[in-house]
Amino acid sequence: MKKELIIFAAIFLFLAISLHFEAWTSYPIEHIKNLPNAGAYGFGPLHALLFPLIVYILIAIPRMIIKLIFRKKSE
Repeated sequence: MKKELIIFAAIFLFLAISLHFEAWTSYPIEHIKNLPNAGAYGFGPLHALLFPLIVYILIAIPRMIIKLIFRKKSE
């Protein structure tokens, strides 16, 4: 569970910094304060958790499939 939280946090940080690089380098505190007023594709402030969750699921599915394949081969 701890490993998965670290992976999710890494995805979150990567997306936050890469998609909002100018805001994080110019005015990070104001950017965080404006989160309740965010309007990303109609998701509002939930976009900060929803988009990393979608990316995490897209990464987790192939990881699970690969894990199952190698588990079956080793038995």
